[in-house]
Amino acid sequence: MLMRRILTRLRPRPRSLVARLNYSTTFVATPATDDSSPPPQRPEHAVISTFDLFSIGVGPSSSHTVGPMRAGKIFINDLTQLGVLQKVKSVKIMLYGSLAATGKGHHTPQAILLGLEGSDPETIDTGTIESRYNAILTNKTLSLGGDHTIHYDMDRDMLWRWDQVLKTHPNGMRFSCFGEDGELLATNEYFSVGGGFVVNDKTKVDENLFYKGVDKTAVQAARLHQLHSVADPAIEGPASSSEQHSEPPPVIPHPFDSGSSLLALTEKHNMTIAQIVYDNEKSFGYSDEDIHAKVMRIFDVMDDCIRTGVMAKEPTLPGRLGLRRRAPKLYRRLTRGFYPGLMDATSSAPRITSGDDEDYQRIEGPQTLASKRAATTGTTMANRRLTRVTGQFDHILQPCPPRKAGTSMNAIDFLSCYAIAVNEVNASGGRIVTSPTNGAAGVIPAVLKYIIEFISDDPEKDVMTFLLTAAAVGMLFKRGSTISAAEGGCQAEVGVACSMASAGFAACMGANPETVLQAAEIGIEHNLGLTCDPIDGLVQVPCIERNSLGAVKAITAAQLSMASDGVYSVTLDEAIEAMRITAADMSVKYKETSLSGLATTVRIPLTVPAC
Repeated sequence: MLMRRILTRLRPRPRSLVARLNYSTTFVATPATDDSSPPPQRPEHAVISTFDLFSIGVGPSSSHTVGPMRAGKIFINDLTQLGVLQKVKSVKIMLYGSLAATGKGHHTPQAILLGLEGSDPETIDTGTIESRYNAILTNKTLSLGGDHTIHYDMDRDMLWRWDQVLKTHPNGMRFSCFGEDGELLATNEYFSVGGGFVVNDKTKVDENLFYKGVDKTAVQAARLHQLHSVADPAIEGPASSSEQHSEPPPVIPHPFDSGSSLLALTEKHNMTIAQIVYDNEKSFGYSDEDIHAKVMRIFDVMDDCIRTGVMAKEPTLPGRLGLRRRAPKLYRRLTRGFYPGLMDATSSAPRITSGDDEDYQRIEGPQTLASKRAATTGTTMANRRLTRVTGQFDHILQPCPPRKAGTSMNAIDFLSCYAIAVNEVNASGGRIVTSPTNGAAGVIPAVLKYIIEFISDDPEKDVMTFLLTAAAVGMLFKRGSTISAAEGGCQAEVGVACSMASAGFAACMGANPETVLQAAEIGIEHNLGLTCDPIDGLVQVPCIERNSLGAVKAITAAQLSMASDGVYSVTLDEAIEAMRITAADMSVKYKETSLSGLATTVRIPLTVPAC
């Protein structure tokens, strides 16, 4: 039976599942290989659903919050289907590796406990998370599945093994439940592998087998089984077609496992990357209406997240850093944004206006607006307030007077503001879209919003093109390397998001598929080696500003690609492989453990906007 394979009964283990880490040395996530030898052959294709890569959840972390909440609910669902839930009298939770090292700052305890109570990341009321968690701690009770209450003591029943990792992934957790006499009823291990994806110890991480669909019996067949992968009888997936489905799963029409194979498909079928992904989505059981509605739903949540961030009233973010919010003030400073009621009507910042003789929207800069006001109010140079200039005027090198940036820089200011807004909402535990992770959730929404507000003349088409193209690139990274900071540092999060956004931007600008993939390559190439060393284990510093820079870098990468005339030295596949090798060589101290880097050099608490 499926459930009996997933839930492991107590029995002697043939070997230890934990290994101690020596933090004075480099932790290698994959077996050492000769760099001159070719990478291991993995015949599995990279195709997963766009709506698994982009999923709606809660902050602050996809791997430390969204994944653990899903794991908790999966465990409860499995207990229910086995018929043992009502027999449970106590639950033990053990966290390993990165989950234990930074889990408290990433709200991992809250996520797991509310998942065990039956909540899921997409539908949970984010405003009740903290109060429900505090009630569990105060009352020392836990309502499993929402209807079976047991005694729960946080200090006794949740154990933190930051110096140990389970064999499959650094983000490991083990759930065990016990009966009236203390006998073990069931136990299972789960691994949050980034982006909200959860696998167990029977699942190959490099295959497209996952538990984002919490109810495994309701997951569409094509998402649980691949006809294009080589079967391994030693590895049991979460479902077999013979047990779960009477008919064989549908075939992916356009399977690809690399950038080169994806490019070959676009040439063979004369299709864009977005069109390839769109047709693949239909094999997952989605109609044209479903695909359109789900893509627009993702954009709506992204857009609402930006709105929430720039309208936030709380002056600081949660946590002992006391970090001040920047997005609301920055947005007001821009003065002419896109959400009514926030801007000052007398502002001189740029605004979007329709050109009289142009088919596209143009930006009217501050000098033009200032000139109009001067003409109507009689303002002269004599009665303007003098600007203070810092520096010595008798020096051979004269100081530069303060200047207002041109309109293009003001557009970039909006881009940065959007990214910061999203990540401040994420840091507050708000509603978020994994893009492809929560720690990097600001890059893709910011670039997409930038396109819609400053470039697009067909927003719905550009939303579809951008997200489907970005999803294809994200699939390649998930298969060929990682989207988990616990495995690859921040290059696996902000680096991958930058690459995805670069590809989406280039596609919306009409670039051909080869140029689109080259934009993705430039986006990741200049993020290789980026570490994950969050201060105090919070997804705040340097994460928030890093998303802003990632968004700016994404547009720059796309522009460089479109100006290259097809001449380049590194392919996307080579860059992804370089990222995989870099991740394997990177010390565990820089993989979301807060054991080195900024996490150890910056003294807390902070009271500045960001460092």
